[in-house]
Amino acid sequence: MARGKRELRPEIEQLKGKAAWKGDLYLWLQAFVLISVAVVLCFVYVGRVVTVSGSSMEPTLHNGDMLLLRSGAASVEQGDIVVLTQEAFLDEPIVKRVIATGGQTVVINYIENSVSVDGERLEEPYVAEAMVQPAFSSSPVETVTVPEGEIFVMGDNRNHSSDSRHPNLGTVDLRCVLGEARAVLFPLGHLQTIH
Repeated sequence: MARGKRELRPEIEQLKGKAAWKGDLYLWLQAFVLISVAVVLCFVYVGRVVTVSGSSMEPTLHNGDMLLLRSGAASVEQGDIVVLTQEAFLDEPIVKRVIATGGQTVVINYIENSVSVDGERLEEPYVAEAMVQPAFSSSPVETVTVPEGEIFVMGDNRNHSSDSRHPNLGTVDLRCVLGEARAVLFPLGHLQTIH
C-alpha cells in the first residue's frame, strides 16, 4: 500500500501550477453546465417564475408580485389562479382565476353581484367590491357555456379586470395556459402559497 501511494506522488506534483488550474476550471465548467441544464429542465417541465403586471388580481395578488408557476394546464380546476397568453388580446401573459372549465355554464348577474357555475353561486371571499356592469356588456345578466378544452377566467378585482367577460378574450383554450400559480415568492412581505 505504501509503495502505491509513493508512485502517485509524482503525478500529483505534476498537477501543480498550470495543470492544476486547468483541472479546476474543467470541474467548474462541468458543474456550471450540469446546473444550467437542471435549471432549464425545471423551468420547462416543473415550473417557472413570472411577475404580476397590473391590479386585476387584487387583493389576492399585487402588481410586481413574483409568482412560482407549475407548468402546464393538464390539471387546471375551478378556483385555480393561472397565467396565460392570448396574443390576439394582449402581448404579455395575464394572471386570472379559473371560474369554470369545459362543459360548465357561467351566469354573471351584475344586479345581484353574483357569479354562478352550473346553477351554484360561487363563494368568493377574495373579491373586494361589488361588480359593476362593464361598458362592453350588453346585459346585466350574462350566460356563457364553456366549450370543452377551454376555461372561463376572471380577475379578482372584477371592476378593473379585462377577462373572459371581454369580447376580445372570451373563453381561453387550455393550450394558452402557461401554468398554475403555486406561490408568491417576492416581495417577502407577500410571501405565501396559493391554493
